[in-house]
Amino acid sequence: MATAVYIAAAVLPAVFLMVYIYRQDKVEKEPGGLLLKLVFAGVLSAFAAIVLEQAADYVMSMFKYSSETDYLIKSAVSVGIAEEASKLFFLYHGSWNDHNFNYLFDGVVYAVFVSLGFAALENVFYVFSYGLSVALPRALLSIPGHMCFAVFMGLFYGTAKKHDIYGRVKERKRDLFLAFLIPAFFHSFYDACAMVESDTSMTIFAIFILIMYGLAYALIRRTSKKDKEF
Repeated sequence: MATAVYIAAAVLPAVFLMVYIYRQDKVEKEPGGLLLKLVFAGVLSAFAAIVLEQAADYVMSMFKYSSETDYLIKSAVSVGIAEEASKLFFLYHGSWNDHNFNYLFDGVVYAVFVSLGFAALENVFYVFSYGLSVALPRALLSIPGHMCFAVFMGLFYGTAKKHDIYGRVKERKRDLFLAFLIPAFFHSFYDACAMVESDTSMTIFAIFILIMYGLAYALIRRTSKKDKEF
C-alpha cells in the first residue's frame, strides 16, 4: 500500500500535465500508441542522462573550483546539457520520421511527453529516496519545470520538422540546435539558482519560475490556437 502511495505521488503530477497538453492539441489528436512510446522514450532518456551526468562529474572531479563555480558548471554540464541532450536524442528517434508528425504543435506534444516520462521516473527516485515530503514541492516546481523546458524544445523541434519538409536544410539544423540549446539554458539556470541556496538566488529563482511558467503557458495557448498542418 505504501509503495502504491509513493508511486502515485511521484507519477500523478506528470500524468496530469500530459493530459493537459493532450487536450490543448485541438486540431488532430496524436495516437495513444505513439504517445506511450514517447513516455517510455523519456524513461530511457533518464537512464541515459544518469550515465552522461556521472561521466561529466568524473571529468569535473579532476579540476578544482570554488563552490559557486562548481554549482554553475554542474548545473550546466551535468544537468542542463546532459538531461536535455538525452531528451532530444530520444525525442528525435521516437518521432521525427513518424507520419503523424504533421503539425507544429505536434512537436510540443511529443517533447512534453518525453520530458514528463523523464520527470516521472526522476520523481519516483526522489520520492522513494527522501519520502513524501518532497512530493508536493516537486509537483509544483520540478515536474512543471520539465514541462516548460519541453515546450521550448518542442516549438523549435516542430519548426525544424517544417523546414525539413520544405527542404530548408540550414534552417532545420539551426532549429534542431535551438531545440537543445534553449531548454538546456533554462534548465541550467533553474538548477544553478536552486543549488546555490542564497537569499539572492532564491529571489531570482522565484522570479525566473514565474516568468518561465507564464511564457510557456502563453506559447502553449498561442501555438495550439494557431496550429496548422505543414
